[in-house]
Amino acid sequence: MPETRGPLLAIGLMSGTSLDGVDAALVRIEEPAPEDFRVKLLAQRTIPYGAERQARIAAAIDRGGPRELALIHTDLGEWFAEAAETLLDDAGVAAAQVTFVASHGQTIWHEPKRASLQLGSAAVIAERLRLPVVSDFRSRDVAAGGEGAPLVSRADRLLFARDDGWRVLLNLGGIANLTLVPPRGDPAPVLAFDTGPGVMVIDACVRRLVPGRRFDEGGRIATGGRALESVVVEQLAHPFFAAPPPKSTGREAFGDGYAAGLIARCLEQGAAPADVVATAVELTARAIGGSAARFIARDRAPRDVVRSGGGARNAALVAALERCWPGPEHRSFDDLYFDGDMKEAVAFAFLGYLTWTGRAGNEPGATGAAGPRVLGTVTPA
Repeated sequence: MPETRGPLLAIGLMSGTSLDGVDAALVRIEEPAPEDFRVKLLAQRTIPYGAERQARIAAAIDRGGPRELALIHTDLGEWFAEAAETLLDDAGVAAAQVTFVASHGQTIWHEPKRASLQLGSAAVIAERLRLPVVSDFRSRDVAAGGEGAPLVSRADRLLFARDDGWRVLLNLGGIANLTLVPPRGDPAPVLAFDTGPGVMVIDACVRRLVPGRRFDEGGRIATGGRALESVVVEQLAHPFFAAPPPKSTGREAFGDGYAAGLIARCLEQGAAPADVVATAVELTARAIGGSAARFIARDRAPRDVVRSGGGARNAALVAALERCWPGPEHRSFDDLYFDGDMKEAVAFAFLGYLTWTGRAGNEPGATGAAGPRVLGTVTPA
């Protein structure tokens, strides 16, 4: 790998478990001294999938045969390349100025310690942009005995740690995950794991019960409802919540089938649609707060919790989180760094930089891998 230390430009591409679209981030990365990383978000763009593309991805996940998986792999590559091209056009930056593209891909199947499959052809992206592409980040960690997730914990440690205490970086995407990072420069291991659903179950309840709505914008639906305590307690008995880290999960456990069961239990008790959404919000917040209480040692109690992801804009979920996780200060990633919706795209651009310079991108203490590993593969320009 080139001994690049920046400054350089990279593009990070990310599509999460919510299946809402591609986040594209143009990032400047430099390393003025060894292990002293400076990352700046220069431009961003989100390209929504739209109903048709989203339905195709969901169908490929739920029941896709070999042909459909092959076709969606190619088409996702085209859609990722389209997002990168739009980003560059908006920013007025030529592709030739970019060193590499880092593409997370779209997760189709995630089975911890067995396999993690992300589609979105790197060859197509490289061909369209005429740039090298770093991709398939999770497979090497899984091959080394790890969960393959959460991988952003490496970026959380190196880019977003406090100087004076422990901090939690909380991502509220389709699946929620947290990273507990020690103070900057402290060699103590990070703790990182998926806590369960983020907005995945909430969104599924909204789609099924509220005509014309894809998600609960601002948390307004949930605010008008009442959570069913008995259903929340029942759902929290799911074995994932009590399982110790390292652990990760996805649509396989908390997708539409799980949401359908929660909805049915609520409707049996005469719940209105707003009550069902409020119940999903309470379940999500309770799972996160319960995980913190169960797995974070007292001597590593965080000074603050910094939230990002789509759920960070849901006022009902934020309020429930602050109630279910008392103690640390709750803060918005937006207020400290940059648009939190771009955090994971930026993180994967940074992980791509670590790969590009031949360095490990995983945190073995977080994923359970046998040791540090250089992640991903590089598709030449």
